[in-house]
Amino acid sequence: MKAQKLKSNLFLLAAALIWGFAFVAQRLSVDYIEPFTFNSIRFILGSISLLPLIFFMRKKKNHEPDNEKGKKNPLFAGILAGSVLFIGASLQQIGLIETTAGKAAFITGLYIVIVPILGIFLKQYVRLSTWMGVLVAIAGLYLLCVMEDFTISRGDLFELFGAFFWALHIIIIDRFSGEVDSLLLSCFQFLTCAMLSGAAALLFEDITIEGIVGAGVPILYGGICSVGIAYTLQVMGQKHAEPSHAAIILSMETVFASLGGFIILNENLGARGYMGCALMLLGMLLSQMQNFTRKESIAVNS
Repeated sequence: MKAQKLKSNLFLLAAALIWGFAFVAQRLSVDYIEPFTFNSIRFILGSISLLPLIFFMRKKKNHEPDNEKGKKNPLFAGILAGSVLFIGASLQQIGLIETTAGKAAFITGLYIVIVPILGIFLKQYVRLSTWMGVLVAIAGLYLLCVMEDFTISRGDLFELFGAFFWALHIIIIDRFSGEVDSLLLSCFQFLTCAMLSGAAALLFEDITIEGIVGAGVPILYGGICSVGIAYTLQVMGQKHAEPSHAAIILSMETVFASLGGFIILNENLGARGYMGCALMLLGMLLSQMQNFTRKESIAVNS
């Protein structure tokens, strides 16, 4: 059980690392290609990148005892998760046009605070430490995003709205990851997101070959690494991790994104901005404090 949980945690940490630097790639792409077009291509690439692994795992299962009995059809879960993913990814990419990679990552990272709050609707008890975390995170958000004239940039608002959909995505993946094939769930959600993004691109954007070629490297990183590899690591990692634990580990993407933005994009959030980031990270951890103080149930997904 401990080895299984450690493996899941490493999967989630690797996903956080990839996603953190994906903010840098996504920020670079906005100079060449529009948001829906970018997401459509990268999620198509993500779907394709999974096909060899799906075929390999199917072939492996044919030579081993069937451990997938009782698994449900992943189509519905994939469409549901993909639809929410489309909204979150769209808001995030649109927001990056007018904000920095580091700020976008920390605002997006608020999903770790939102996940337990949304648990109220699932009749889950929200502890005092969670509410404390919310207040601290909001204070950090104020320092990071609110200007001296008490305004907030449009890009930051898009990222803030998107955080609610990333939180919902975490909950949906947790709900279905133990019931369906993880790889097929990933593939179906990516295809759904790609089709919805493609439809939006055809309706609202001008698609050019020059733009696609110019954003080639960010698209490849976003499609193969950020989508094909990282989202699959998330699904596999959440099989044996509590959703709140998963949220804590995945929130490390904010740190990796800030580091990548500083090194690669020369982004500097200033003293006030970094103080806000620190408070937001503290709030995220406070919101999950109960998971460090209570004993875990023995009967978990073993």
